[in-house]
Amino acid sequence: MRTVIFDLDGTLADTSGDLLAAANACFAAMGAGALLTPADAGTALKGGKAMLKLGLDRMGHPRVIEEAERWYPRLLEAYGSDISTHTRLYPGAVEAVEALRAAGYATGICTNKPEALAETLMQRLGARDLFGSLVGADTLPQRKPDPRPLFESIRRAGGDLSRAVLVGDTATDRNTARAAEIPCILVTFGPGDDDIPGLDPEGLIAHFSELTDVVARLIG
Repeated sequence: MRTVIFDLDGTLADTSGDLLAAANACFAAMGAGALLTPADAGTALKGGKAMLKLGLDRMGHPRVIEEAERWYPRLLEAYGSDISTHTRLYPGAVEAVEALRAAGYATGICTNKPEALAETLMQRLGARDLFGSLVGADTLPQRKPDPRPLFESIRRAGGDLSRAVLVGDTATDRNTARAAEIPCILVTFGPGDDDIPGLDPEGLIAHFSELTDVVARLIG
């Protein structure tokens, strides 16, 4: 079966607001206040440790890497308790996935967000049933850009590796697709700070209304 696999953060949904809030909760507990702002959305979508390192660096902390590791479980706890206050699916995302499914494509999610958090978020957003699989950062021992989580998400969705495409928003997604030897479509509307056109994906979309045509061109 032809299959379309989606990244989550920055691709299906803008999760940066809730991620930044969780990081700032950690910095507040350190006595430093809110160190991250909406301008740091690109860092937020690179994960909790990236946010912690950025804030700790701004604090001038002498042990940034060690402290980021120590506070990471606290960040996940804060994020899990308030995961969907600011998060929204991107315009047209639901309609695009529904159109793909109606056209006979299988759909799934491959994310570097921990699986349980991703499951909770998609349930809260009311969109979990649109996807036949969800593979997170801790579902397997490996995570993106290793291709094995992508392979697993295709398999769980009932898809065919030879007729699959990955939709993402960062160099991590581009490199995952390249390692898996499948086409990649990157979105240009997310807050990520990569040079998206410069990553040379097989497809680019500026809105989800463009997705079905690009998918059909790449995998039929």
